[in-house]
Amino acid sequence: MERLVFSSHQQPISARLGPVFQQKQHLSNVPAHWCPTSLPFKCRAMVAETKAGLSYKDAGVDIDAGTELVRRIAAMAPGIGGFGGLFPLGDSYLVAGTDGVGTKLKLAFEMGKHDTIGIDLVAMSVNDIVTSGAKPLFFLDYFATSQLDVDLAEQVIKGIVEGCKQSDCVLLGGETAEMPGFYAKGEYDLSGFAVGIVKKEHVVDGKAIREGDMLLGLPSSGVHSNGFSLVRRVLSDSGVSLSSVLPDSDSTISIGEALLAPTVIYVKEVLELVDAGKVKGLAHITGGGFTDNIPRIFPKGLGASVDFGSWQVPPIFKWLKKVGGINDAEMRRTFNMGIGMVIVASPESAEDILANKGDKVIYKIGRVVKGEGVAYC
Repeated sequence: MERLVFSSHQQPISARLGPVFQQKQHLSNVPAHWCPTSLPFKCRAMVAETKAGLSYKDAGVDIDAGTELVRRIAAMAPGIGGFGGLFPLGDSYLVAGTDGVGTKLKLAFEMGKHDTIGIDLVAMSVNDIVTSGAKPLFFLDYFATSQLDVDLAEQVIKGIVEGCKQSDCVLLGGETAEMPGFYAKGEYDLSGFAVGIVKKEHVVDGKAIREGDMLLGLPSSGVHSNGFSLVRRVLSDSGVSLSSVLPDSDSTISIGEALLAPTVIYVKEVLELVDAGKVKGLAHITGGGFTDNIPRIFPKGLGASVDFGSWQVPPIFKWLKKVGGINDAEMRRTFNMGIGMVIVASPESAEDILANKGDKVIYKIGRVVKGEGVAYC
């Protein structure tokens, strides 16, 4: 979970956010669906699909505990809770973010595939800072292992370099740490740090979001880099091999390949829309899923109505839900469910974005309503 702070010299951009808490793509127009105009409300999807099942907490990750830690840190460093930390610099803000790849690394170890995990590392930080409208400037990495395998490390760094290319930023440096006896043989851990910049008058902070604004979704490549402790629990309990073919997919892709698909980097696509003045808010859908991430960008008193029938949920999520016996509420609070970035725009701007999408995939997934939190239809 991010622990990002604003400089004490500047009023936090996130002050109104409430509780702390490339491949080439093809565009598809999705018809608008009915959505409620206020919260709370109930629809069929909400009523029957919250029964107990395997949870993220069962797999060892307690989202509520993480949120409580952030709340306590906020008491010591007021202003945290945004996707990136903002530091004033003249007429601009430096925007910084840090993250890792989590236990997705365990799958990389098991499959012996290390050349894309670095893309994930870059994506997790640059996708966070771009939610403020910041252009990434540079990236630094931390690579730690018990005994350095130069060939393996080279593959990891290759992915980091590719991620920096995709986000148009510089790999400025990093740290390689050999820590004998600390990690299992052949294993390593990664952390990444990104810094970007945005003019103060162009900061995307969610303050202009109003009831009736539209939610647009940019598709994910799959699970991205969150929820893998639950993924690994499903794999362990089911005994399914990573080399097994993923059911209901359009190809013969294996479950392991689907899970290791690198996180989409949204920087260029998002900044194009930000520069055109069409974006009121941005939410990177990471740990906490839709349920916890979308409300982070809303002014107090506003919530989201999300139509889960407005995009095609990728087969990997359907497989995880079925094999793991995971209920819908847990899926939506753990995984991105096929949408990696949510854009909030006025109805006019949203229609313009959709009308000029070119060959990109952008879904109309819901709207802003009165109330707080996220409701699903």
